Amino acid sequence: MPKTNRKVPGINASSMADVSFLLLCFFLMVSSMDTDSGLARRLPPPPQTEEQTSVDVQRRNLLVVLVNSQNETLVQNQQATYLYANEAELRGDGGQVSLKDVVKEFVLNTQNNPVLPELTEEDFGAPIGTVPVTAQHVISIQNDATTSYKAYIAVQNEVVRAYNELREEGSRKYFNTSYEDLTEDQQKQINDLFPQRISEAEPKNYGGGK
Repeated sequence: MPKTNRKVPGINASSMADVSFLLLCFFLMVSSMDTDSGLARRLPPPPQTEEQTSVDVQRRNLLVVLVNSQNETLVQNQQATYLYANEAELRGDGGQVSLKDVVKEFVLNTQNNPVLPELTEEDFGAPIGTVPVTAQHVISIQNDATTSYKAYIAVQNEVVRAYNELREEGSRKYFNTSYEDLTEDQQKQINDLFPQRISEAEPKNYGGGK
């Protein structure tokens, strides 16, 4: 029998581009991508005018916290200077006073030390009443541009932990219960008693890195 040449039908590829595009859109919509989480810090509201205002902070009211390019933390006020080489020392391991306790002593100034923040009497309502507080204290945190994220967060955690402990102690002293069990109005009283007065400066390139 004579051989017959059968033609193979061609494949219509005109719709392949549309199918590929649809698949790409599908995977983009259903895939989850990793995102960087920033610091849990509420930014202040924008100024109402373009004029910049400067705040004059007395030196006794200022606690400076510097984190350098080697992830070491220098803490300084008019009373003393502390150097922390790592995260363990920040927590007070090795016999060194913890950063949390330094912050608490600075904020409270229970002995009315003239080189710590000045005390002024303020009325916070019942049952707290009128008590002396360091209303003008400021904790200034600044890091090097090459400081590791982990080291910076460790410093932040210790400073915030100091305020959390102060609020917990105030809750038990004035309301005889934990801070979490307070009403919203009671929590506001404690927050007003111990406000987080933290100033975060723009990072500087002290380490000389690019």
